[in-house]
Amino acid sequence: MSGEVIWSVFEKLSQSNSRFNALDTLVVTVHSVKMPLGCGYGIKTKGKPLSVIVNLKKSIVEGKAEENCLTHALIIAISRVGNDANYKAYREGRKIRPVVQTLLKETGIDLTRGSGIPELNRFQEHFRAYKIVVYRNLGCDDIMYEGQVETSKHLDLLYDDDERHYHVIPNLTGAMAKMYIYNACHKSSKRGITHVCDQTCSDCMASRPCTLSDVRIPCEVCIRHFSSRNCFANHKQNTTK
Repeated sequence: MSGEVIWSVFEKLSQSNSRFNALDTLVVTVHSVKMPLGCGYGIKTKGKPLSVIVNLKKSIVEGKAEENCLTHALIIAISRVGNDANYKAYREGRKIRPVVQTLLKETGIDLTRGSGIPELNRFQEHFRAYKIVVYRNLGCDDIMYEGQVETSKHLDLLYDDDERHYHVIPNLTGAMAKMYIYNACHKSSKRGITHVCDQTCSDCMASRPCTLSDVRIPCEVCIRHFSSRNCFANHKQNTTK
C-alpha cells in the first residue's frame, strides 16, 4: 500500500472523535476487485475447426457415439422434434444404444462401412414424416444432403468432414448465428418481413410453389382464389393456425 493511502487513513481517523495511541494496532484490509471487460457479442468461432465449435455452441448437440453416429444423431433429432421424454438421456449417450440397434434391424441398413448419401436416402425413405437436412458447415446454404419430402418437421444435422462424424442441430438459427433462416430457400435475413422467398407459393405461402391447375378455388372469407385444391387446403390450414 502506498504512503498516500496510509496517510489518508490516518487523516480520516484524526478527524473523527475516536482517540488512539501511537502503540495501538492499525489493521488495513485491501479488497481487489476485477473489473468487467467486454469482448464483443457471442462466441468467436471464425477459423476454428468444427470439432471445437461443436463444444462451444450450446445450439449444437455433440454426437458422442463412437460408431453408428448417423443413427444416433437421427434418433436424438427425432426425440427433440417430438418432445420425447428421453431426449436429455439420448443426447447424453444414455438409453439410446438399444433404440439404435432396433432401428438398424428394422431398416436393414448396414453402417459398418460408414454412412453417406445412400444411407441418408434409405433413412429418409424410412422417416417420411421428417425431412433430413445435413449441413457440411455452419453456413445456411452449405448443405450436403436435403431429403425430398414435404413436411415442416426438419431433422437438421451437422457433418464434420475432418472427423467424419454427425452431430445434431436442435437450434438452427443459434448454430448459424442468424436471426431468421428460411427452410425453403435456405437463406437468412435480419428481419423476417424483409425477405421475399421465390421458393414459396404466392397464394398459400407453402414452402414450395403449388402446381397450377385449370380451376381456381375461391375463398369466401378472404375473397381470393387459389391455384389448386391442395393450395386452398394449405391456405385454410395456415388461416386456422
